[in-house]
Amino acid sequence: QVQLVESGGGLVQAGGSLRLSCEVSGHIFKTYVMGWFRQAPGKEREFVAAIRWSSGTTDYADSLKGRFTISRDSAKNTVYLQMNSLKPEDTAVYYCVAGWLLRRTSYDYDYWGQGTQVTVSS
Repeated sequence: QVQLVESGGGLVQAGGSLRLSCEVSGHIFKTYVMGWFRQAPGKEREFVAAIRWSSGTTDYADSLKGRFTISRDSAKNTVYLQMNSLKPEDTAVYYCVAGWLLRRTSYDYDYWGQGTQVTVSS
């Protein structure tokens, strides 16, 4: 089994930064993919970023490149999402995900965390 627990969400001012963490419990296969999605009220769930656990290969939503960075610490079984230059439109619940393929669609991921709220004030 795989369990994902997010942390690090909160309230920040526009232009500020925040780092989300996702601690993984259970066996992580070397071919596994970890990632982040987000969902704002009344909007569809949106792909943010993903990373291959073994190689470190990353993928980002085009609109977020340059502001968000995904990384992982194998020793701590943790994946991170560094968010810089935050905007009010970044306000959403952020979900940590795990799967087998580096894809941008939510149905390609098998495991989901409970989410952590990020609120950006203007």
